Parts: sequence; structure tokens; C-alpha cells
Amino acid sequence: MAGNLELLSSTLARTAEEGRAALIGYLPAGFPTVEGGVRTAVAMVEGGCDVLEIGLPHSDPVLDGPVIQTADDIALRGGVKIADVIQTVQRAHSATGAPVLCMTYWNPVDRYGPERFAAELAEAGGAGCILPDLPVEESEGWRKAAEQHGLATVFVVAPSSRDERLTRITAAGSGFVYAASLMGVTGTRASVGGQARELVRRTKATTSLPVCVGLGVSNAEQAAEVASFADGVIVGSAFVKRLLDATDLETGLAGVRELAGELAGGVAHAVRD
Repeated sequence: MAGNLELLSSTLARTAEEGRAALIGYLPAGFPTVEGGVRTAVAMVEGGCDVLEIGLPHSDPVLDGPVIQTADDIALRGGVKIADVIQTVQRAHSATGAPVLCMTYWNPVDRYGPERFAAELAEAGGAGCILPDLPVEESEGWRKAAEQHGLATVFVVAPSSRDERLTRITAAGSGFVYAASLMGVTGTRASVGGQARELVRRTKATTSLPVCVGLGVSNAEQAAEVASFADGVIVGSAFVKRLLDATDLETGLAGVRELAGELAGGVAHAVRD
């Protein structure tokens, strides 16, 4: 079974035709439990997310802030395995019809076997992989496996990336480009605009792929700001925090659904550049 790169591309094309950015929601698999994570992912789409990113929890998530680190720790202590991550992708996609990517550090994929991981992710209906710490220069093996199985390979660019580096990264990627809004780790921020806008401008000069912005967006106002210049708005820590702060899963699900609706409203009402 081929993966869902085409579904991802068509979803991003549709939101562009609608004159808005896509809303992309992130959640680590196995958090708060495997079953709870599946239910949360579904609630995110029900609330207004167009695309989902399911994280593969890692014991040393160097690019993630304390909120996602806490969620990863809960998932790992709960015994989450790669099979649970794949199952979460499969069930979330089956229940919602939305494109679902896996976001993971490279080491677990390398140890599992890139060809095996790509095959199983595609079989589950996954749309692709976001690999924040895989250098483009070392990515050929993965990219071949991903292409063979119809998966996107999404690379991350940062404000520190030079123009020639941006060109190399975007030429190797597919699906979309993940633009980190600022230097640092994931988490909510008071402001996400300045560096991100310039990075999107520079990235778009190198590629026709959609450019989606993550790191720091936590409310409708910030989502609207980013949606004015980006093709997609990626939100993770804010969703995770709703679950962490909730007294029980049902309350958390309601909070996640509500937040997705607020963010979707912000995205829909953004004045596009």
C-alpha cells in the first residue's frame, strides 16, 4: 500500500484555494495513553485541524521544550513502542480521513530500519515523515525508501539557515517545508512573527513547496499572524498542555477540541499577505 503524500499535497492545495493556511496539529503517540492519544488526535481534527503530526516519543528530545518532554516521558513510561506509533497513525487517519505524518528523531528510525519503517508507515496510511535532526547530506537512503512507498520527507529549516542551505534542503524535501519560527526548542511564546515571516520569504524563494511554520503558536491571535504569511500553522505544545492541565481525559479532549476550533478560527480570519 502506498502512503498518502498525494492526500497531504491535495489537502494543502485545497486550503490554499480556500485562501487560508492549513492548521496542523501535533501530538506524541502514547500520550496520555495509546488509546487516549488516538482519541485526542481525532478530537483535534473534529475541532478544525486539517493535518496531523504524530510524534514518536524519544528519551532525549533535544529540540522539544518542557511541555512535550513531559508528554514524551509519560508515553515512554507507559511503554509506548514504534508499533503503537504506527497504530496511532493508522487509527487517526482511518477515523478522520486527514493526512497524518510521523514526526521523529532519526535514531529510532535508523535502529528500526528505514525501509521497514517506511513500509509500515505507508501501510498504515501515513502521509510522510518529519525528520528534524536528519541532515540532508545523510538522507538519501531514507528518501529513496520514502519515495518508493509514497511518503513525504519533510525537512526543517531555521532562521539561521543560509540561503544556499535553504536551497539544498528544500530541493531534497517533499510534501512541505517545516519552518521553525525562531531559534530554540518547542513551546509557547509571547510572539512568533518577525523571524518567521522573513524565513518564510527566503524559503519560498527556493521552492514551490508549501512552507508551514511551527514553534511557539498557542492561540488564535498568533495563529492568525502566522497564517497571514505561511501556508500552514503548526501547533503542538498548546494541545499537549491542554491535556496535561486537564483533570481527566474527557476534560482534556474537550479542551483540545475547543483549542483547535479557536486556532482554526484565527487561521480562517487571517488577512493574507
